[in-house]
Amino acid sequence: MQFVVCINNTDYSASLEVRKIYQVLPDTQANNHQMIRVIDESGEDYLYPCRYFIALELSEPVQQALATCL
Repeated sequence: MQFVVCINNTDYSASLEVRKIYQVLPDTQANNHQMIRVIDESGEDYLYPCRYFIALELSEPVQQALATCL
């Protein structure tokens, strides 16, 4: 699993919260366009600009804990 923290929510303030951790879903086509697929505040997955996030390196126990509460 991969997680990111939001650092910018310009134009997406209803969907993203700055400083919040989001789960990333794999999407190679999105990556080719500098986009990232995350599960946002709606609980659905959408594409957002990669520059709005910073990737987090988390231990397996932390990843599992986040996966169950996000």
